[in-house]
Amino acid sequence: MRTFSQVDVFTDELTKGNALAVVHDAEGLTTEQMQAFANWTNLAETTFLLPPADPAADYRVRIFTISRELPFAGHPTLGSAHAWLEAGNTPRDPGLLVQECGAGLVEVRRDGSRLAFAAPPLVRSGPVDDLEALAAALAITPAEIAGAQWADNGPGWVAVLLHSAEAVLAVRPDYARFGAFTGIGVVGPHRAGGEAAFEVRAFVNEGERFEEDPVTGSLNAAIAQWLIPAGIAQQRYVAAQGTALGRRGRLHLDQVEGRIWVGGNTVLGITGQVAL
Repeated sequence: MRTFSQVDVFTDELTKGNALAVVHDAEGLTTEQMQAFANWTNLAETTFLLPPADPAADYRVRIFTISRELPFAGHPTLGSAHAWLEAGNTPRDPGLLVQECGAGLVEVRRDGSRLAFAAPPLVRSGPVDDLEALAAALAITPAEIAGAQWADNGPGWVAVLLHSAEAVLAVRPDYARFGAFTGIGVVGPHRAGGEAAFEVRAFVNEGERFEEDPVTGSLNAAIAQWLIPAGIAQQRYVAAQGTALGRRGRLHLDQVEGRIWVGGNTVLGITGQVAL
C-alpha cells in the first residue's frame, strides 16, 4: 500500500480547478505500472513522487497522462509540491522547493497562500508556418488569428492568439483536423478592468482521445514567455481558464528578473492508500 493524494490545482475551491492524482513513495514501481495506473485514474495527469537523483533537488516526480509520460507539466508540478509538503516533508530552503523531473530541475516558491513554479525554457518556439492548418483545427478562419507561436516546453504546445476572450470562448475545435498537433492553446484578452487579463483554453490530442484540459500550467507558462516579451501582456497578470467547462481556474503570471513564474492556489481533496 502506498499513500495517495488527489489535489485540485489553480483554484481555491475544490472541484473548480484541475485535479491531479499523486502517488507517494513510488520507489519500486515500473514505468508500465505507473502508466497503467495513470490510465486507470483517467485524469489529465497522475504523478509519482520519488527520491531525487540530483542532490540539488528536494524530490523527483514522474508525470503521466493516460497514454504517455511527460518531461514537464504545470498543474502536476504545483499539485505534486502541495502533496509533498502536505505529507510532512521539509525542503532545504523553507521558501523554495526544487523539483526534479524529465525537463530537469524546476523551482517552486511559496507566493503568499499560493505556490508558483519557474517556467522551464521552451524546447521549441517561433512562428507557425501553416496557419491554415491551425485555423482548420480550431474551425476558424486564418483572419481570426491575431498571432501564433510554437510554445513547447515539453507537452508540444502551439499557442494561438485571438482578438478577444469572447472569441476564445466561442471556439469549437475540429479535432479530426488536428493532424500532427498534440496540443493547441488559445488565448485572447478580456476587456480592461476585470479580474483576469486573458482567457485561455487548451485542446489536447492524446492519440485517439481528444479533450479540453481544464486548467493548464505548462501552456500558460509558455504563453507568458511569448506575450510578456512581445509587449502583448503586462509583466504581471492573471489568466482565467476552464470557464467553458464550468471551472474557475486562475493562474498568476509574473515576470521577475527575466524569469516567468506561474502561480496558483492548490486544494487537497482526497487522501488515502492505494494498492500498488
